[in-house]
Amino acid sequence: MTKKTYFIGIAGNIGVGKTTMTDIIADRFGWKAYYESVIDNPYLEDFYEEMKRWSFNLQIYFLSHRFRTHKVMTESGISSVQDRTIYEDVEIFARNLYEMGNMSKRDWENYCALFDIMTSYLKKPDLIIYLRASVDTLLTRIKKRSRGFESTISPEYIYMLNIEYERWIKRAQGQYPVKVVETDNFDVFEDADKLDELLRDIRQYCPECE
Repeated sequence: MTKKTYFIGIAGNIGVGKTTMTDIIADRFGWKAYYESVIDNPYLEDFYEEMKRWSFNLQIYFLSHRFRTHKVMTESGISSVQDRTIYEDVEIFARNLYEMGNMSKRDWENYCALFDIMTSYLKKPDLIIYLRASVDTLLTRIKKRSRGFESTISPEYIYMLNIEYERWIKRAQGQYPVKVVETDNFDVFEDADKLDELLRDIRQYCPECE
């Protein structure tokens, strides 16, 4: 009998700790990790300097990259964990840019149509882990990691993204399993008991992941 493969998506705002959580799950379960294309993104620095001009370009880049990644995961036959999912592209970032007036209605509708077509070919996740944190916590973590292109991120932008995440999670819970993890007071490097509890919870959604 072929062993079942799983796909878990790690969701959450900028700086919340998605990459660290992705590393931990991949290491503990022996899964393949897939990461967001940030450092090598050719639009990101321009976007933070002039959001309205570069919003559509940036989101198309992310959508293309994550579609390819999702397709590779589905076809690999290996259980995978992904740092940020394709669903967050439209539900959080592109939607927020449109609602803030940084993406035109024409670009937003074009983007959504493309997203709908692309995701219709993809396998849905077995579990979404949503890492939740307050704006203050996120800004502290962003500052600590000292990425130059993130230095101009405003508290308002982070706040609006948090609102979009909360709205999306409510909608997503009717589409696939979602686990919300409060991270304001959760240090994965120091809170070993809490981390072990989370990993046990994940196994309930992926019973063959031992």
